[in-house]
Amino acid sequence: MAKTNTFPRLPSAFLISLTVIFLFSPLAGAKPTTFSRNLSPESLGLRREKLSHLHFYFHDIVSGRNPTAVRVAQARMTNTSKTGFGAVVMADDPLTVGPSPTSKLVGKAQGIYACAAQDEAGLLMVMNYVFTEGKYNGSTLSVLGRNKVFNEVREMPIVGGSGVFRFARGYAQAKTHTFDLKTGDGVVEYNVYVFHY
Repeated sequence: MAKTNTFPRLPSAFLISLTVIFLFSPLAGAKPTTFSRNLSPESLGLRREKLSHLHFYFHDIVSGRNPTAVRVAQARMTNTSKTGFGAVVMADDPLTVGPSPTSKLVGKAQGIYACAAQDEAGLLMVMNYVFTEGKYNGSTLSVLGRNKVFNEVREMPIVGGSGVFRFARGYAQAKTHTFDLKTGDGVVEYNVYVFHY
């Protein structure tokens, strides 16, 4: 009688598992194919969040030989809106400590504002406050919101920032300090309250 080797019979589920492990083991060391991952705030050096209050004056100069805000688009001439609906203005307005134009410069308001309401003076504000003074030098805050210019106090959201204001959120309150009906120039007082790290 011939001698035969008898091996214990392995269950088929075990064989399938071994095959899967063998075939897909090279993929185990591959980098993930997702484009996002969760991080802890500490991994970016973020510590405790703080609340800061900034107070400054925004000078919107549309007249004279060197305006800081210029109209770059407007609605067709057939538009009879008394609110300027459709007008778009590009701004690089000074931000100062006090209401005087010769007051200390602390930054610039750079961006656009557009007449976005047909039946009232309502602006769409898309602005970056670019700071040039003290610990905020080189940092920015971004505003995106509605400015109903004839209200005594207007509130607009702070939607982000950079530098010291990375991960910023908060709001800006605007109050007209002076407005010259003849030239269209205005000075607006701003109080900004912002959470940041």
